[in-house]
Amino acid sequence: MGIIMHQKPDADAMGSSLALSAFLRVLGHETIVVSPTNWAPFLNWMPGSRETLDYEKQTAKTEEALNACDLVFCLDFNHFGRTRRMLNYLTGLNVPKALIDHHQQPQSEAFVYGKSDTGKSSTSEMIYDFIMASEHAGLLNNDMAQCLYAGVMTDTGSFRFPSTTASVHRMVANLIERGLNHSVIHDELFDNYLENRLRFLGHVLSNRMDIFYEYNTSLIAVPFADLKKYDIKTGDTEGIVNLQQSVTGLKMAAIIIDRGDEVKLSFRSKGNVDVNTFARRYFDGGGHFHAAGGSSKTGLEDTVNRFVKALEENIDILQ
Repeated sequence: MGIIMHQKPDADAMGSSLALSAFLRVLGHETIVVSPTNWAPFLNWMPGSRETLDYEKQTAKTEEALNACDLVFCLDFNHFGRTRRMLNYLTGLNVPKALIDHHQQPQSEAFVYGKSDTGKSSTSEMIYDFIMASEHAGLLNNDMAQCLYAGVMTDTGSFRFPSTTASVHRMVANLIERGLNHSVIHDELFDNYLENRLRFLGHVLSNRMDIFYEYNTSLIAVPFADLKKYDIKTGDTEGIVNLQQSVTGLKMAAIIIDRGDEVKLSFRSKGNVDVNTFARRYFDGGGHFHAAGGSSKTGLEDTVNRFVKALEENIDILQ
């Protein structure tokens, strides 16, 4: 069986995929886990990550493995476009595909089976539910628990987002009762950066952040030169957008990063501000009501100008 996650996977995409793989292997199935791209080094501690294939670096090997599968799970993404250069291959792959995801507006026609539950905090919570609802819940081991905890913890913003339901806390309690050491996972995910990342963080907060009080919005715009200067790698910008939400009164926070080949955007919001709709309308993106992302091909300066214009058009919901 194949298990595919979205490009530049976060802890939820990686954690849910590795946990599902470990569970299926315990049941006697052969599995192959695939990331469309590389991933952040701070995810390498996850059990099974070292065996995960990087499609961009191992294209032929990955396609050969997936072509031989009788079923492919697509985790933490609901549209093939989220797989970057795998898009055309995945579209043409003549293997049944099963969706397990928690984002809005899935590409339903692409999947023979699908569960897209926007009420869930994370795909990791959904995999946990899948395991617990099976006849083999007792097989949930510590390797699976570590991956699932990492996914649900990060996707809930360390349990601060509204998606942190009672079922999330019951899940975590059960994992801890089974022997999970959760503090070690926090260290691996949040205390595992190089010095340059901390200096980069100080630089962008001091020099790249603008607050538009008339729109109750904060924006960090990062040029490609900053990424080069501080040697920023995959994962080093993770979570920076969330820091802006600590400014009192803000309803939206955004970060726009020029990555050279494209400009990436991430949005966070509070209250009745729907950044999923905002991202889909203006930046070919999407996600959740309070957390979404998008992309742009028009360069950093133009993208920032488009973002500010979009704020003007949505002033009614931002004030």
